[in-house]
Amino acid sequence: MIEFISEADFEFSQENEISNWIESVIEAEGCFLGEITYVFCDDKYLLSLNEEYLNHDTLTDIISFDYCVGKQVHGEIYISVERVRDNASDFEVTFENELLRVLIHGILHFLGYTDTSENEKLLMREKENTYIALYESNNHLSL
Repeated sequence: MIEFISEADFEFSQENEISNWIESVIEAEGCFLGEITYVFCDDKYLLSLNEEYLNHDTLTDIISFDYCVGKQVHGEIYISVERVRDNASDFEVTFENELLRVLIHGILHFLGYTDTSENEKLLMREKENTYIALYESNNHLSL
């Protein structure tokens, strides 16, 4: 089950399409969907989590808490809508594209992918691009 919660002034549409996409990504990676919660928030909310749980005093677009058990994927993903908007502008992509990237980025972490080294970052980006293309080929991009 995937749940979407908004703690910011943000309305999320296409929950069913996104949920189906995320579940298909999890299954393509050889795992099974457990319980995942996405929380859309603002910078202040996410900064407080970053400081409290990770001891980082920096803004970020996403924080994920991994509660996976074996191949069953469980976790919480917090997304700053403000950061996603700013990053979309900085990277010259649409908000929708950047949101898809962040939505799947957290899942990829749950699936064991990391992004600390340059090679890991390249693989993570390749996976993100592959799965975003899968979503876009099956759905209209209007989140």
